[in-house]
Amino acid sequence: MSLLSDISELLQKGKSKEVRELCQKALKQGFPAEEILNEGLIRGMDVVGDKFKRDEVYVPEVLIATRAMKSGIETLEPYLTAGKKETHGTVVIGTVKGDLHDIGKNLVKIMMEGKGLIVIDLGIDVAPEKFISVAEEQNAPLIIACSALLTTTMIEMENLVKAAGEAGIRDRVTIMIGGAPVTDTFCESIGADVYAPDAYSAAHVAVEICSGNRKYAVS
Repeated sequence: MSLLSDISELLQKGKSKEVRELCQKALKQGFPAEEILNEGLIRGMDVVGDKFKRDEVYVPEVLIATRAMKSGIETLEPYLTAGKKETHGTVVIGTVKGDLHDIGKNLVKIMMEGKGLIVIDLGIDVAPEKFISVAEEQNAPLIIACSALLTTTMIEMENLVKAAGEAGIRDRVTIMIGGAPVTDTFCESIGADVYAPDAYSAAHVAVEICSGNRKYAVS
């Protein structure tokens, strides 16, 4: 576990090159990619997030750490998605209008693809109408997954729910939301279907939904 701890520590310091090299080393030593992700990268980012909430680090430090995490994720991505041949369903994913953050969204995408889901990534600053138009083009079991890091952009999640209703597809899609300021209570208040607190949960629940093993299964 010391190697994974080292990855966590270096990520917290924003050492992108070293994080990438240690991820490669861990893979060569036989560590599963998901274990490196969870016990190294995510654990390190959790520490940074907690420190940020306590005002022990600030935005520049967080951004440096997220770049290091992205470097590690890029190293692990081929191994996280390798061998996943079975397709469980389709997810349209993006960060909501007005929000330019994508680290969390990218991690969710990787985890979902690793579990055999087809993920259509719309990127950042995605308007409700864009989510809807892409969703309407798909015939497969479908989830719309959107994230927000800023409290000021959370309203766009409610706008998305309303837009889906106005477009006549609300009963054909499952709307999943997530992001640092988002809560299950907020999810319920805007009429969304699922709140996912982290990338692993989002991917796990998405598979259950698309497989018809959860209440919010899509037809």
